[in-house]
Amino acid sequence: MPTSAHYALVVFAWGLTWIAIHMQVDALPVAVSVLYRFALAGGLLLLVLGWRGALPRLAPHVHGWLLLLGLCLYSTNFLFIYEAEVRLTSGFVAVVFSLASLLNAANAWLFFGQRPPRRTLAAAALGIGGLVLLFRHELRWQHGEWIGPASAFLGTYMFSLGNMVSTRVRRFGIGVFPANAYAMGYGALLLAGWVGIHRLPLDIPTSGTYWGAMAFLVLIGSVLAFGSYLTLVHRIGAARAGYATVLFPIVALSASTWLEGYVWTPLAFVGVSLVLAGNAVMFWPAARGNAGLRTAREKA
Repeated sequence: MPTSAHYALVVFAWGLTWIAIHMQVDALPVAVSVLYRFALAGGLLLLVLGWRGALPRLAPHVHGWLLLLGLCLYSTNFLFIYEAEVRLTSGFVAVVFSLASLLNAANAWLFFGQRPPRRTLAAAALGIGGLVLLFRHELRWQHGEWIGPASAFLGTYMFSLGNMVSTRVRRFGIGVFPANAYAMGYGALLLAGWVGIHRLPLDIPTSGTYWGAMAFLVLIGSVLAFGSYLTLVHRIGAARAGYATVLFPIVALSASTWLEGYVWTPLAFVGVSLVLAGNAVMFWPAARGNAGLRTAREKA
């Protein structure tokens, strides 16, 4: 699948997952819903790949890296982000999460010696600035309250570390979907431990809305979108892939316009323009200057 198609899938799928998550928040404790999500997604991948004979046997140290991937990308980051959602507005959390593009650039430099080009930093600055304009009225929290902002940042940083772990796992020659199958399974086990320690109820909702949202989160938001996102990390690098976290709040706002009557202001349009300008700075020069390299990567 072309790189552009993977990118579009991630942006639109993750932009709509916020609505699906909102449909579930009143049914169960968040940690339980996240546990169900990754238990189902990981179980589905393991079942399908095992049936097709595409599930490789791996050395114990490789499973250790996949356990770390599950810790960073499929458990703790969600717990932190949802804790932030309880205490802060969604707009505030979206702005903090958009820092993933900068954190990915910094961590790639720290762990792999990949110094980020200036246009990557410029694009991230434009995108984050645009989101600040979009959510300017929501960038607040109660005086003295630090748990919400800290949780949002920690969740974002764990997400970024998961990107780095995925890059390391790729060096073992494991495909994205087999790696995700194991990592999501480990993430579900870690979440089960969290739920058990806190004695959260493992109720089974009967609402069709809940399970319809779950189906979207499992199939589209987890199996396909995470597969596409990590494919992007491997093809174009973590910093550029991370710009998807700047774009998907725009999709969420567009959906909110249709479903919830969100009203666009002139400043909101300026914010969106900055986000799109950042996307252009991030990708267009590379598309013109490295067309041959991009084509080779898309065929990989």
